[in-house]
Amino acid sequence: MSLSQHVATLGRGPGRSRSLTLDEACDAMAQMLTGDAAPQAVGAILMLLRMKGETAEEIAGFVRAAQDSLPEVPPVDLDWPSYAAGRTRGLPWFLLSARLLAGAGHRVLLHGWNGRVGSVRAGLGSAGIRQAKDIGTAADVLASDGITYLPLEHLATGLFALLQLRDTFGLRSCVNTVCRMLNPGRAAASVQGVFHPSYRLLQADAAGLLGWSNLSVIKGGGGEFERHPSKVIAGFGLREGAAWEGRFAALHPETRRLDDGAEDPARLADLWTGRIADPFAEAIVIGTAAAALATLGVGDAEQRAADLWRGRARSSEGDRR
Repeated sequence: MSLSQHVATLGRGPGRSRSLTLDEACDAMAQMLTGDAAPQAVGAILMLLRMKGETAEEIAGFVRAAQDSLPEVPPVDLDWPSYAAGRTRGLPWFLLSARLLAGAGHRVLLHGWNGRVGSVRAGLGSAGIRQAKDIGTAADVLASDGITYLPLEHLATGLFALLQLRDTFGLRSCVNTVCRMLNPGRAAASVQGVFHPSYRLLQADAAGLLGWSNLSVIKGGGGEFERHPSKVIAGFGLREGAAWEGRFAALHPETRRLDDGAEDPARLADLWTGRIADPFAEAIVIGTAAAALATLGVGDAEQRAADLWRGRARSSEGDRR
């Protein structure tokens, strides 16, 4: 089918339009990723989907096409996307959670793009996580460190171009959701954060259609997979391929905002090495790590995360380079 036919399916009007099937969505995304599709048709599809609301079948089809377009990425244990704009969050403490899991032997692939807000990438060095410039570098860093961050613009240029259309539209599109579900390393487990609660179940349902095994989606700090330690956090996703809903308990009595005004990424390294004491930030790191461990199927994840934090090697970020 041509892209214009998919536009017609979505936009015929009341009583005549309908959502795309999974296969139709896959075909539409495959055409959009070539870069040869008419920009008017691309914009029409993305904005029609935004107006009506995406279905799980549409998201699953878009994700399938996006995954098929990727180069081969080294296999990992845990997929950790980072695509929030970051305007409502503080320091990216979740990076230390990801490093904690890597230190326990779980291979972790972080990938992302956070708009013009650079707090996540600025925090990578202080968190002891190396950024890969391409797939080959990612493979090397994963082999040595067990964790790396792969920027979307180096991973999937076509998808990155579609994501950048937000600057043209002035609105987000379902491409943001597709990026969160990209899972380039085809990991058996994925952790995803959202800003709007309605997307938790949408992403979980789409993952089920794609045959994923283990997934946790939460409304996290600024839209990232980051657990507020003073709140009960609802989780949606999959466990061994079956639909799952659960709750992550509150861990800390302090009701501090995640965005506490701190901006210096060096605080990540300072917390890791023990140069500063911040029980609330520690609870963020431990709680987020526990939620990720539970997604990986680790028993007694809360205790395991606390043990990993206490037993971490307190080297500075420079020692990992």
